[in-house]
Amino acid sequence: MYVIGTAGHVDHGKSTLVHALTGIDPDRLREEKEREMTIDLGFAWLKLPSGREVSIVDVPGHERFIKNMLAGVGGIDAALLVVAADEGPMPQTEEHLSILDLLQIESGVVALTKSDLVDDEWLEMVREDVAERLSGTSLAGAEIVPVSSRTGQGLGDLLRALDAVLDKAMPRQDRGRPRLPVDRVFSISGFGTVATGTLIDGKLEVGQEIEVQPKGLKTRVRGLQVHKHKAAEALPGNRVAVNVSNLAVEDLARGDVLTTPGWLKPAWRLDVKLRVLAHAPKDIEQNDTLDFFTGAAEVPASLTLLDKEKLEPGEEGWVQLRLAGPVAVAKGDRFILRQASPSLTVGGGVVIDTGSRRHRRFRPEVIASLETLARGSPAELLLQALESPALQEFSTVAERAGLDSDIARQSLRQLLSEGRALVVGRPAGEAVDSNGPILPGDLVAARSSWERLVADAAKLLSAYHAQYPLRKGMPKEEFKSRMGLSPKGLAAFTKQAVAGGQMAERNGTYALPAHKVRFTAAQQERVDKLQKLLAAEPFSPPSVGDMGVDPETLAALQDDGVLTKVSDSVYFLTTAFLEMRDRILKILDENGSITVAGVRDEFHTSRKYALSLLEYLDEQKVTRRVGDERVRR
Repeated sequence: MYVIGTAGHVDHGKSTLVHALTGIDPDRLREEKEREMTIDLGFAWLKLPSGREVSIVDVPGHERFIKNMLAGVGGIDAALLVVAADEGPMPQTEEHLSILDLLQIESGVVALTKSDLVDDEWLEMVREDVAERLSGTSLAGAEIVPVSSRTGQGLGDLLRALDAVLDKAMPRQDRGRPRLPVDRVFSISGFGTVATGTLIDGKLEVGQEIEVQPKGLKTRVRGLQVHKHKAAEALPGNRVAVNVSNLAVEDLARGDVLTTPGWLKPAWRLDVKLRVLAHAPKDIEQNDTLDFFTGAAEVPASLTLLDKEKLEPGEEGWVQLRLAGPVAVAKGDRFILRQASPSLTVGGGVVIDTGSRRHRRFRPEVIASLETLARGSPAELLLQALESPALQEFSTVAERAGLDSDIARQSLRQLLSEGRALVVGRPAGEAVDSNGPILPGDLVAARSSWERLVADAAKLLSAYHAQYPLRKGMPKEEFKSRMGLSPKGLAAFTKQAVAGGQMAERNGTYALPAHKVRFTAAQQERVDKLQKLLAAEPFSPPSVGDMGVDPETLAALQDDGVLTKVSDSVYFLTTAFLEMRDRILKILDENGSITVAGVRDEFHTSRKYALSLLEYLDEQKVTRRVGDERVRR
């Protein structure tokens, strides 16, 4: 699921366009309808031509409501930048575009609305102007689509363009730590308090215990809705309404975050990498106070410039933010800084550390530490190295992550304890947990890459079972060549997957545990006839061509132990074969040897069957040929 956010100047037709695309009026407030101007966030949804369902966050365009706009764009996956063709880019077009760039929204489409009001020459001039302004931003090269919400012109092209950018967008990952920045709170009679927002980093389930940060309130998910439909769970990338238990509307506010307990702590001080906009009105100086926005939260922040005396427009620098109140924010979150008066966006960037101590300025060791953290924590760096390829030796992963062995071991133990990594293929009884020894040659994997590997194996085996339903499984050699793992990696994978019940090992093959050979009614009827035919003349069976069954059925009966194949043309019932073998062994014990003619006469069969049987017993190292006789091996 993806979330699209509108952006653009006031009165350029954002809400009207959303209504034309979805049939939903995103302006829900009476004041908005009376003034015909969006004041707060609005929400809608639609199904794109591909069948992909997306959420839409409609934001106000007026400069007085930019704070409301910022509360809605933090969780979007793609932008729908709206520019009226009859006016072209305006001040809030520029500011909204700057915000999208600072938030690194890299997927987007530009809609030139009201295109029915201008001629082709003017339209082309506006298109060129917009394309020029996009250059150098995260939306450079975005498709520009002329549309008219009044006539419907271009709406189909716009939907296809949105589909195309979402095809390339990275879906939200489920990191197991759901966060829902709250952008709206209200009450429904009979249900109680409901909070809405865009879900990131994990899923929510009905009945799940959650907490409200930064307030630390505990509650449970009483109910979930996605696009006004009840849901048992909500996945990351969805607009979600969460009905919470035992909390009043007054207990929640825009900027709070719903998450799982125990990991997201209130932060009062943040280390960040700040980029000042090139068109910022002035330098940023030590101890400046600006408004800090992240997710749906807003709080004043004082700035400590760590590596420069001041930050001029267009510059980047390391900054510590001293917040006037706590926020629930995670490493890697994007943020915006604005000055209060006059109201302007001046910069933004990324959060590097949320639990930092107070730093002194111009300390090389502080800057070096921040540079390292910007690459990721040691555990994050190790996890990135673990992602691909799927199974690697621990020493190789540590080297790829750029970590010394002790730090890498400590980080791996952390990932093991969190369930985000595993050690694969140790001998039975030597499972590795967060406290166990970790050896340089141990094969390690990220949990996500291991699960992808298991899914690939399941897909491969499932396709094989569909193609060969009468076979017990895929031959091991074929499985090895198709999985594309190193010999050591494959041995470890198959061992752990079989032990974990994801695969089964059967007579030199691998199969899905639930796979069973099942004959169709017609096949079973032919099998029954064959068994009767073989039982009638157990020592002189019919030739393969006269058996009336196909090779796959014969192989299945052989796998199941019903038939024993002694040559390409001779199959015995296994019960008959075992009787013949045992009688031959008894003769050998009594007489010391037996000939082909002796076997023929013993079972009143032909030389063909006697010879095939003895040659098979030779292959199985039951007997040994000496001249024209067989002796017991």
